Amino acid sequence: MSFNSYKDDEVSTERSKTQTLKRLFSYLLAYKWQIILVLLIMGYGVAVSLVNPLIMESATDDYISQGDWQGLLRLLLFALAINLFLVVTVKLRMYIMAKVCNNILLTIRQELYTHIQKLDFAFFDSRPTGKILSRIIGDINSLKDVLSNFVTTLIPDMLTVFAVVAIMVAKNPKLALASLMTIPFMTAGILFIQIKAHPRWQLFRKKSANLNAFIHEDMAGIRIIQSFHAQEETENTFDELLAEHRESFYGAVRMSDAFGSVIDLSWGVGCILLYFTGIVVLGVEHVSVGTFIAFGTYLNMFWQPIHNLSNFYNQLVTNIAGAERIFEILDTPPAIADADGVKEMPPIRGEVTFDNVTFSYDDKVKVLDDVSFRIKEGETIALVGPTGAGKSTIVNLISRFYDVQEGVVAVDGHDVKKVSIESLRRQMGIMTQDNFLFSGTIRENIRYGKLNATEEEIVAAAKAVNAHDFIMKLEKGYDTELTERGGGLSIGQRQLLAFARTMVSDPKILILDEATSSIDTKTELLVQEGIEHLLAGRTSFVIAHRLSTIQKADRIFVVDDGRIIEEGNAEELMAKKGVYYRLYMAQFHAS
Repeated sequence: MSFNSYKDDEVSTERSKTQTLKRLFSYLLAYKWQIILVLLIMGYGVAVSLVNPLIMESATDDYISQGDWQGLLRLLLFALAINLFLVVTVKLRMYIMAKVCNNILLTIRQELYTHIQKLDFAFFDSRPTGKILSRIIGDINSLKDVLSNFVTTLIPDMLTVFAVVAIMVAKNPKLALASLMTIPFMTAGILFIQIKAHPRWQLFRKKSANLNAFIHEDMAGIRIIQSFHAQEETENTFDELLAEHRESFYGAVRMSDAFGSVIDLSWGVGCILLYFTGIVVLGVEHVSVGTFIAFGTYLNMFWQPIHNLSNFYNQLVTNIAGAERIFEILDTPPAIADADGVKEMPPIRGEVTFDNVTFSYDDKVKVLDDVSFRIKEGETIALVGPTGAGKSTIVNLISRFYDVQEGVVAVDGHDVKKVSIESLRRQMGIMTQDNFLFSGTIRENIRYGKLNATEEEIVAAAKAVNAHDFIMKLEKGYDTELTERGGGLSIGQRQLLAFARTMVSDPKILILDEATSSIDTKTELLVQEGIEHLLAGRTSFVIAHRLSTIQKADRIFVVDDGRIIEEGNAEELMAKKGVYYRLYMAQFHAS
């Protein structure tokens, strides 16, 4: 058994970081009044932080040095009042931003989930479910701090930096120049680190997706793993994926942590240059104690926002990879979608036509090669043949889960590409051998076939496929809660419920794709009784390996290598003694 598919990193499309950020931050526009309030609160906070050093300077040079203790008390009470009010407004700001950010994440997650549900089967065929989940959950969660800090860090800290520089230059240009001489070094260092860090965080996101995908399928297939004693192999694969995940994280963090070191070094050297210039170059007689205190405070006020901005920038580098992965899916157009101007499919009668249809999943190997046939209204067509011959592809094209490369698939004379997908599939019932049941009650699972079905319709559908009796033997009957995939029920019982779900939708075209392959012979007899009247009056396509189950079909198509090589009812095909005859005799002797 190989798990190499989980070790393969997803291929990401190169995207403009600027465009990604603009798109991400555009979600804030829906909350402009809340953002304006937050900015006003933060503007007040910036003003208070800029005034505090001036209060300290004034307290030292104007009041303490003059012995004006009453004036000093008034100044301190003023400072206390504005700072206490600041504490209150900070709490309000945090509450508003937390609510806004959570609402935005909810919006993005809903958009992503809704879009993914519209994507075609080819999208899901090309990636494990776990990798999709990692984008819906992990990548979106990583954006919360970025959105919040864009408002609470980037804007106010940039205002603080510019205001501090202006004040420092106004008070003493020479001290200001000396204090800020390390900025070019800091800028070059941060740009270098960003260039190196971004691809490392992209790799970490991919390794996280690989790990999530493996864990998801490992848990889903735990019975198979234990049945074949494959725990050791899966543990080894998990350890390998975990090691790759850990190493990619370490590599990204080691590079990103250098942001802080560059800022701290620039900060420290700036402080040295400030005091060296003030004491040695200018001389203490030209710089007052209050000015030194104010400049020292302003220098900290300059570098602390720079440190915050660098952390925010580091956060952007870390999490923009998640935003890129989210928008990559949102920008993925469904390969199967309604064209402009499509019509609603009128009530289906049931005539199906294939006109010179050619289809390939990968544009290389033809799965169907120039197939043509016409099915009359109400006919039951059986499709038989070896695995991979193209049987399931035929019914997938009728349902328009894929689009043909050449030819036309038509229902009642309507090209399926020219009617809306919803109006087409709404009138069709599809049963596969993988009869997925959802967590919920039996009633809810049957009603999934027709969301407005009445209790009478649900019970009637269950009775029609002989599921009612076993349901009523359960402790809670139709209110019995099912776990994921119908755990606790036998395979036959799960398929009977799936039959009931299909039957309640009253489809005009019915597709049974190996729908009875996992049912035991006794259960199959019960199901056959139930589906005989379901098939009556409906156009039906039945794919079955058990040839005994399709003897009453109006026509049987023997499919091989992408073509229909034999056609007729069971009696006619047996008389021909061709491929169908040999298949039937092989099964008969095997039985």
